Amino acid sequence: MLEDIEHNRFALGKSDSVVGQLATVQLEKGDSLPDVARHFGLGLQEIAEANPGTDLWVPESGRTLILPMQFVVPDTVRKGLVVNLAAMRLFYFPSKTSGEVITFPVGIGREGRSTPTGEMSIVRKAAHPAWYVPASIRKDHALKGDPLPAVVSPGPDNPLGDYAMYLSRPSYLIHGTNKPYGIGLRASNGCVRLYPENIEALYRQVPVKTPVHIVNQPYLVGWRDGELYLEAHKPHEELDGKRLKKALMSELKKIEKKAGRKLDLPRIERILSEARGIPIPIFENSDNLDQLVSNAVAVKYPDELFGQPKPPAMTDRGWYITALESGDELSARRMAAVLNHQGPQIPARVVPLANGRFRVIAGPFKSSRATKEAARRMKIDLDITGDIVSPKERLSLK
Repeated sequence: MLEDIEHNRFALGKSDSVVGQLATVQLEKGDSLPDVARHFGLGLQEIAEANPGTDLWVPESGRTLILPMQFVVPDTVRKGLVVNLAAMRLFYFPSKTSGEVITFPVGIGREGRSTPTGEMSIVRKAAHPAWYVPASIRKDHALKGDPLPAVVSPGPDNPLGDYAMYLSRPSYLIHGTNKPYGIGLRASNGCVRLYPENIEALYRQVPVKTPVHIVNQPYLVGWRDGELYLEAHKPHEELDGKRLKKALMSELKKIEKKAGRKLDLPRIERILSEARGIPIPIFENSDNLDQLVSNAVAVKYPDELFGQPKPPAMTDRGWYITALESGDELSARRMAAVLNHQGPQIPARVVPLANGRFRVIAGPFKSSRATKEAARRMKIDLDITGDIVSPKERLSLK
């Protein structure tokens, strides 16, 4: 069992296009998949697709989790930055270091505001950027009852995070975030987001004028050590899935003829249907997914998950919000986890009551204003109507 495993930096041979390795880890009680994903350099959708049926927020303790830390490099130029929207993953090919690739998970534009594809470049960079809010976004927020100013100053409420790289396509950026648990999701207004720790590393390495290639390739074919792999993701709504599948099968037939090895067609159909985002060999008599998982590297569960949000200790002088009372502990734990993973965090915990029920309590907050702002966010973002408890009131735990 390994103490740790490389998350982001991999050797890449000229004739190979698959990097990294599949790994597994055994879950412990109280942790959520977003925390595990961030610790191991994965996006939320990546870890969810690889582990279908696993509860994102309250997964079963002791369950063995697949860490999909093997990736097929997109079929495009290996220069500068490459973003594959379908896989929600960025690849950086450093100009001074041949035979190496650095990769990070990303968040991308939501449905209706998809991140554009094409060739671009980095035109400028900014640390601690201000956000000049586009009129269309201000209009959307106003309709939700969440008005935004024309300019959002640097700080914890700025969705650009601490670092931004501006693209040659106007209004589009590669930047950090104050909502790290949206990485690996289609949740932005079109920009490409990275975890705070990843954008900081990338910002320091990537110079202005670096080319940026944004592609949307849900079906990825790659070679490694003489084996042909297929990695599949569900095509986004703007793509023609049937046409893509037809083109893929045509390409695979050509490879089959040239390689002199038969394709495992039922396996290919299963890979495309399940779309778990894991590279799987597709020649006959090669390892299937079960064999890959059985042979995957087992990683020791970390003593502490990087960036895991934890609520501060409760105090008699704090302000609180009671968000839920339920007889179902799992429902209460799930809501507390969702609140803790908001951006910025809304600290929350589950408190067992004397009557056998469970209460979700958000806080403590330092002031009435901070409490009301948290309650407003809970209502707008999550449709949760909480009851505010001031320091003068006694927080009932009965």
